[in-house]
Amino acid sequence: MDLTVKDSRINWKVTVIVPTLDEEETIAEVLEQVKPYADELIVIDGKSEDRTKLIANEAGVKVVTDNGMGKGSAIRLGLQIASNPIVVFIDADGSHEASDIPKLLAPIRQNQADIVIGSRMTGGSDELFYDAAELIRLTGSMLINLTINYRWNVRLSDTQNGYRAVVRDAGLALNMVENSTTIEQEMVMKALTCGYRVANVPSHEYRRKGGKSKVIVSKVWVKYLLNVIRHLVRQT
Repeated sequence: MDLTVKDSRINWKVTVIVPTLDEEETIAEVLEQVKPYADELIVIDGKSEDRTKLIANEAGVKVVTDNGMGKGSAIRLGLQIASNPIVVFIDADGSHEASDIPKLLAPIRQNQADIVIGSRMTGGSDELFYDAAELIRLTGSMLINLTINYRWNVRLSDTQNGYRAVVRDAGLALNMVENSTTIEQEMVMKALTCGYRVANVPSHEYRRKGGKSKVIVSKVWVKYLLNVIRHLVRQT
């Protein structure tokens, strides 16, 4: 696929991937909201034990079960099975604004970026300022952003938000290996190392509308730190 010719991107179709794990309270609403923006819509389920898969099937959406290793495996599988040149990833908890999908797509279609991430820092977040745990998550995210910006000489405001649009061929070329949500910063660091263009657009993050977050800051912060250090060491 030619990533340099502007006109070739204008009419690129879109696959929307919704990774899920026990999101029966919100999945129906999320799927309904994203359908108008998807040429192809796929739920990739991490072996949910509730009604998530049933609800998605009833909505007429294709459901693929991954290996249950985490969000990273869902993202890799999504890139592999997507039929279209652009892949949008959106969380299943209702925290993202589906109507922002055109904003994510625009820089790719205009040949200005290969990965576009919704920025909570410029779009606002109800999550990041809710309690002490979220404050810690915000602080950690900012430090990681600063590290990435300094190392790769970019000015990104959010590298970890799961709401993003990716040129499929670029995503596949990165050979990502992370199984947890650390894949989101891995994607950015590998993309910048490979010369792909990463951009942000403002997008508001809402508090999840149901269920419980699968990311427990106290348990995963070491993974995030070690992941950044590994990539910094490899590039020095």
